[in-house]
Amino acid sequence: MALTTVDVRSPLNVLGAILQWLAVPLVIPALVAVLYGESPLPYLVTIAITLGVGTALARLQRERIDDREAFLTVSLAWLSIAVVGAIPLFLEGTGVFATPVNALFEGMSGITTTGATVIRDFDAHSQALLMWRQVLQWLGGLGVLLLATAVLSRLSVAGAQLMETETRTENVTKLTPGIEDTARILGLLYLGLTAAAAAILFALGVSGLAPKMTLFDAIAHAFTAIATAGFSPRAESIGAFSPPVQWAVTLFMIVGATNFVLLYALVRGDTDRLRQSEEFHFYVGILGVGTLLIGGLLVLDQGFTGGVGATVRHAVFQTAAIVTTTGYASTDFSTWSAGAKNVLFVMMFIGGMAGSTTCSIKTLRWLIVTKSFWRDLNVSAHRWSVRPVRLGREIVDEDTVRDVYAYTLVALVFFILGTVLLVADGERAGAPITEFEALSAAASMFFNIGPAFGQAGPYGTYEGFAQSSKVLMILLMWVGRIEIVPVLVMLTPTFWTR
Repeated sequence: MALTTVDVRSPLNVLGAILQWLAVPLVIPALVAVLYGESPLPYLVTIAITLGVGTALARLQRERIDDREAFLTVSLAWLSIAVVGAIPLFLEGTGVFATPVNALFEGMSGITTTGATVIRDFDAHSQALLMWRQVLQWLGGLGVLLLATAVLSRLSVAGAQLMETETRTENVTKLTPGIEDTARILGLLYLGLTAAAAAILFALGVSGLAPKMTLFDAIAHAFTAIATAGFSPRAESIGAFSPPVQWAVTLFMIVGATNFVLLYALVRGDTDRLRQSEEFHFYVGILGVGTLLIGGLLVLDQGFTGGVGATVRHAVFQTAAIVTTTGYASTDFSTWSAGAKNVLFVMMFIGGMAGSTTCSIKTLRWLIVTKSFWRDLNVSAHRWSVRPVRLGREIVDEDTVRDVYAYTLVALVFFILGTVLLVADGERAGAPITEFEALSAAASMFFNIGPAFGQAGPYGTYEGFAQSSKVLMILLMWVGRIEIVPVLVMLTPTFWTR
């Protein structure tokens, strides 16, 4: 059999179309710059670059994309958009963004919805730059939904094959007869939720319940709350605002991390899917247990400092922020006790529901692992019994169970490897970090959480890490967001020829 090579023209053609479309969201920070009397030049130059490069790539002949080309397309898309996201930051050149690595770190953190930042002084940066960070994260949340619909479900990536079983949708690309219609519906739902979040936050500001909530802040936080992303134009994150804002944002984070197929069914008046979804019950249960653990530890460690309401609010908010991988902060949780911080650290490995904008391992995989482990225990006691793993009334096939175990194992291996490399690189570069700082930073980067502990805490920054460590973090964010498989597949010898 003759060897065939990967046809890179098709992935590059798709990439060209994506780059062309990126010119549209870049108009938003350009308009903000004009509105605030700032220079729109960095964004206009970036628009010219994306249109020029995108048009050139879009002219390449496009053939039908097979699985190999699809993996390449997914990997290149996330990497390229991160580069485009970094260009205006570097062109503006303010403060930390005069360094290309810092600009690319922020760009990758934005498009992967990680929410980690290298900014030290938010006041030193323009309103346009701060808004571009928010827009970039909104695009990252929308992008993973559309990719899961159009590409990843076919490749059994991003938990899409599990999502089809759990939501009783025969194929996530067939909510409607065409992929384009499905993508449009999910996009409109995402846009509608964002608009609702912005309206509610602005209404809180206008009503006097949130005096610091401006229209700029309302739009900016709506972008990253629904995207479960975590960037904020405020150094204090959501802690800069009143309790009503923190409760509202908690709801937006939980909704953003809910399976969008279930949300779509709910909008259509179908409440049965939400009520019957085992993953949704599991997800809500984890949020409840996490809140009780954090709340209990806070009371044991510091009593009801600030009042009962503040303790409950911070416990609920930070549990939701970490489990949903949004990464907002309502308070500086790096000052909490070791017990509370370790519970938050464990929550970094959970994630929200499959088919949402969230990151990390995701609750559906943990539900499969839990059910499969319990099944294996029972089979060990009754060796001749046959006990399939079920989600609701549906049987999860054994290939899918093995895929879940494999992904979970590989994800943990990547996390451990990232931790070791961060510690070793910090020592080599003369910028040593503690083991817990490395553990939390590696988990935060790979699972796209955002804040860590120590210098990269909720009110801290990643700017102090060595440049080489930040390059490693960029790679961890990229690989973690596209869920490992596309990158690993491209590293196999048989990928490029067969």
